[in-house]
Amino acid sequence: MNAPLSPCNHRIVAADTHAVPHPFRAFAVRSDEARHAFDARAPYGCVHLLHAGFLDAAALANLAREGFARVQVQAFSDIEHAQTSLQDLAALAPGVDGLDDRLAAALQQTGVLGPGADPYRDSMALRVDYLATCGAGFHNDVDRHGCSCLFWLLVLHAHDVEFVQPHAGVRLSLAPGDLIVFDPSMAHGLCRPADEGQSVAASFEAGGHRQQMFLTGELVLDDAQWAALGAPWLPVDVHAGRAALDLMVAEFDDCSGAIKQLRTLRDGMSRSVCHAEI
Repeated sequence: MNAPLSPCNHRIVAADTHAVPHPFRAFAVRSDEARHAFDARAPYGCVHLLHAGFLDAAALANLAREGFARVQVQAFSDIEHAQTSLQDLAALAPGVDGLDDRLAAALQQTGVLGPGADPYRDSMALRVDYLATCGAGFHNDVDRHGCSCLFWLLVLHAHDVEFVQPHAGVRLSLAPGDLIVFDPSMAHGLCRPADEGQSVAASFEAGGHRQQMFLTGELVLDDAQWAALGAPWLPVDVHAGRAALDLMVAEFDDCSGAIKQLRTLRDGMSRSVCHAEI
């Protein structure tokens, strides 16, 4: 008989007070999907932090070792993926009873896809990747369907690292077993705590903890689920009236996260602009 699925420690971090550069007053993200060609949504205003206590040190080390064998990163801000499967992950953590169910139950605690378990299991069944980094300069992930999903990251190997969203004032210290769920439309990166929210290349160029390893996947939301999170898809005219900056086309300074070339972004919420092929 499987052991009962115990809840993870769950912390919800506010990420809805945004530092928006003048002349803009809000953030929004447009879509490259035809169904939302002339819509946009506000960023989701929370980051979820949980601790997957069902993964002990041996399981985390085995999973990280396999990830590093499959994905190589060397230089600062290198980011590489390697697809895996829930079956392969379970085989690497034989002491964890029902790893897939436990991970799905942890994600379910966030409630971002609603209260039922099936959407979380279905999302995990679509794809799970190893993700290797050597630090990460500030960037966002909105191409293809990135604007229609939340990302999750499960830390397998990391030391002295923070997850930072500079425009939302989020700085979260990460340790093996931590699980975060966040909106990838907002700029994010990995920093050393001593660098005070800056992503500094020199801090990841030497030493025994240059590299990090995660498991990652996507939680794809439909329109009703975005609305339930307070970030509904609305006509671009609505966001234009709010003087919103389109995060689909924003470019960020690797170190500070500052948004570059603001003048070129002023027409991003115009109906004459469309990122989708329609």
